[in-house]
Amino acid sequence: MVKMKRKQVLIAALFGAALLTGWCFWQNKAVRTTVYVIESSKLKPDAPDITIIQISDLHNAEFGDKQEKLIRKIKEAKPDIIAVTGDLIDSNHTDIGKAMELISQAVTIAPVYFVTGNHETWAAESYIRLKREMENAGVHILDGISETYSLGGQQICLMGAKDPAFYARTEYGDAQSVMNEAIGDISCDGGIYKLLLSHRPELFQVYVDNGIDLVLAGHAHGGQFRLPFIGGVVAPGQGLFPKYTSGIFAEGETEMIVSRGLGNSIIPIRINNRPELVVVRITPAKNK
Repeated sequence: MVKMKRKQVLIAALFGAALLTGWCFWQNKAVRTTVYVIESSKLKPDAPDITIIQISDLHNAEFGDKQEKLIRKIKEAKPDIIAVTGDLIDSNHTDIGKAMELISQAVTIAPVYFVTGNHETWAAESYIRLKREMENAGVHILDGISETYSLGGQQICLMGAKDPAFYARTEYGDAQSVMNEAIGDISCDGGIYKLLLSHRPELFQVYVDNGIDLVLAGHAHGGQFRLPFIGGVVAPGQGLFPKYTSGIFAEGETEMIVSRGLGNSIIPIRINNRPELVVVRITPAKNK
């Protein structure tokens, strides 16, 4: 009888472990799409909305054969712009092929705009090759520059800031001053809506101080492990129980959307934190 109970307990434990393993695997591959609607009085009321899909922190992850699961979701969103906010590759196991499988298809859907993350910095020579391949594919690489995007009379200024690690090897020590200077060097026409692509959400106050209208950021991986009613547990640049891991944040006239991203890096698994694609629809403010 005792042996039978032990056997039952062992079977139950193995079954539970198998379920947990399967759930964790599914959680790390089941991409969720989150939609935000942003209103602004800077947009012309008689011109169309602009739809952006944000891809962040792929870290060489695979989502189906030739990234077909991601491509399908991108097509479903019908974006006007595809914004890639860094860490497309992972410096620990760089695979440019996986990154370009996504990019080479994405550019056939909508214009692709890219900014670097810290892993592009650390990848060094591999990033030089990736940058060349992206440029050849037609990607707009916003290395401290801006471009005006127009759609049916609607215009926004797309700004891109290099990751601070490109300017200083000390990854976080002087990131605020480096980013403040980098944004200050990017110009936009006066009065136009400013959309900044920047990898790091922890620099939100810098974006506020520079009068950015909307920031798309990533980097935090959703806090890696998400607890109910608490949120993310840990994020680079923010430490334990970080503030900026997922969702939308606002201060003054500045709003920031933080993507939970798609892949993993040093910590190889997410818990209660599904990979995410972000869809943003920027629309003229409604008269109330």
